[in-house]
Amino acid sequence: MPFRDECGVFGICRQTEASRQTYLGLYALQHRGQEAAGICSGDEEGLHLHKAQGYVADVFTEAVLDGLPGDAAIGHTRYSTTGGNVASAAHPFLIHGRFGQVALCHNGNLTNTGELRDRLIAEGHTFTSPSDSEVLLALINRAQADTLEDAVVAALREAKGAYSLLILTDDALIAARDPHGFRPLAMGHMGETHAFSSETCAFDLVGASYDRDVVPGEMVVVSRRTGEIRSRFPLPKVQPKPCVFEHIYFARPDSLVYGQSVMVARREMGRRLALRHPVEADLIVPVPDSGVSAALGYSEQSGIPFDFGIIRNHYVGRTFIEPKQNIRSFGVKVKLNPVRHLLAGKRVVLVDDSIVRGTTSKKIVQMVREAGASEVHMRIACPPTTHSCFYGIDTPKRQHLIASYMPLEEITAFVEADTLGYLSLEDLEGCMGDTDGQGFCYACFTGNYPVAPSTS
Repeated sequence: MPFRDECGVFGICRQTEASRQTYLGLYALQHRGQEAAGICSGDEEGLHLHKAQGYVADVFTEAVLDGLPGDAAIGHTRYSTTGGNVASAAHPFLIHGRFGQVALCHNGNLTNTGELRDRLIAEGHTFTSPSDSEVLLALINRAQADTLEDAVVAALREAKGAYSLLILTDDALIAARDPHGFRPLAMGHMGETHAFSSETCAFDLVGASYDRDVVPGEMVVVSRRTGEIRSRFPLPKVQPKPCVFEHIYFARPDSLVYGQSVMVARREMGRRLALRHPVEADLIVPVPDSGVSAALGYSEQSGIPFDFGIIRNHYVGRTFIEPKQNIRSFGVKVKLNPVRHLLAGKRVVLVDDSIVRGTTSKKIVQMVREAGASEVHMRIACPPTTHSCFYGIDTPKRQHLIASYMPLEEITAFVEADTLGYLSLEDLEGCMGDTDGQGFCYACFTGNYPVAPSTS
């Protein structure tokens, strides 16, 4: 099965230390993917690639970065959403083909990967990975076009689904976003240096100023030689549908995504959640880290004190050695630990961003009760997640989403909470300033998919 990638991309052009700046950009985007990282840089000798499984800081040493010279670079930090973690699926991908050297990295998921891959294989193309991102690069290389830029356009016209792309060539850095704008992609600058990133928090680290987003359906071409920026809109115009889950969970709260503050949106979700589902309680406790901003908003609106009643261990790696004896809920306990003296005897409101399968929420409620809480009320800062995402956010198959087959009362009983309240879709639209309910993709809550899901 093709991989779906939930990840972060960063690119920079006309910068003497391009690979090091890209390394810093990826470091800021580490939360978007922890399985693999890669950078491709370019100088007068050509393109230079290094990628491997692991965290950004582990993959890139001083010696590795010294081997990535040049004034332009693109990078990627990866989390696979389908198919597991394999080295061959790490980005960027680099090809030596009709248009010389071309490197590509991609955030999102194509919905027609299967049919494109089958056709390309029938035409004689050999793939080195299961990634749909490599399909895009193959489409570019085999396009019936006279220039690379036109080949990119031809490839994008065949691709369906979600993509925020960075492409590095001998001459240019190209950024492109699908017509619906499912995944974010921001533009920035520092002096004559141009930068692109999934989130603006990366600009903050490298000292770049945020200019604007790459517009849905836009292709931006930056000349590596002159710095000239050209913009094209080669794709049919449709209603933009950026993913609202970026603001609910995925993005860092200090970022601007789609030009909107993630922190402001999440606090407003918490405030509206308090109005929609009030409860008498002694303490508001976030499920760290994604529930913190919404919990602050809930506390501000309700007047109930906020405190960190659960502490997260930020140094848990991708794998850890479990004890041989059975310890109940060990996977949660190694990451989260209750502050018992804050919780004992208290009526606690637990605020989290979402409930997916429900099993983790159940273990957290149990942990808070075992710490002595007299009541545990769960509040979720988004509507019930009832449908899978096909555009690059990691959600399981629909039959594994608890809200798709259980009513509210049964979910409440399953997670062992005293009460459970979700943010309504109407309130979520209000938090995002979406007055007509048409400005974002809400498919994971409604099943109304802007692009038909893949059947492959």
